[in-house]
Amino acid sequence: MLIKRLVLALERQVFDFLGYQWAPILANFFHIIIVILGLFGTIQYRPRYIVVYTVWAALWVAWNVFIICFYLDVGGLSKDSDLLTFNISAHHSWWGEHGPGCVRREMHQAPGVRTTDSQSYITVMGCLLGYQYIEVAHSGAQILVALLGFVYACYVVSAITEEEDSFDFIGGFDPFPLYHINEKSSDLLLKPMYP
Repeated sequence: MLIKRLVLALERQVFDFLGYQWAPILANFFHIIIVILGLFGTIQYRPRYIVVYTVWAALWVAWNVFIICFYLDVGGLSKDSDLLTFNISAHHSWWGEHGPGCVRREMHQAPGVRTTDSQSYITVMGCLLGYQYIEVAHSGAQILVALLGFVYACYVVSAITEEEDSFDFIGGFDPFPLYHINEKSSDLLLKPMYP
């Protein structure tokens, strides 16, 4: 389950890098680190690491709900704002220009005008699906996997702590404790050399 989350997070990280979406890039980076930590905690039976993963899974669901609201223009949010790029650049979702069926056309500046930051105007037509719905689908998949991971992590923490509670260091629950005294005399018993 954690491996699937890691693959989904890496896939999302790639598309956020392509679109220069800096806030999601940072969130995905932390997500990848916490998923690796949760994987390590599961393999090494470290419930504290899994609890950190569980708390992050709840925060990750909240982040993805925010992303869904952002791309669907819920409340005061707008998918056309530069909120996810920290107002550093005018880039938006990579899917906006490269979605399924999209035809991208660039209109360059006038031939005599050259500046160091010359950019071309890009028009996109014929998209089969709006980019905001692709982003919403990505976030919906992340929420589904995060909820499954949350339930799984809670189960693993429960199983590990239950196992730790049932372990007895002294051997009080064992039918044959380590300090068992042999009732029969044996020639193999060690006896002191000096009386």
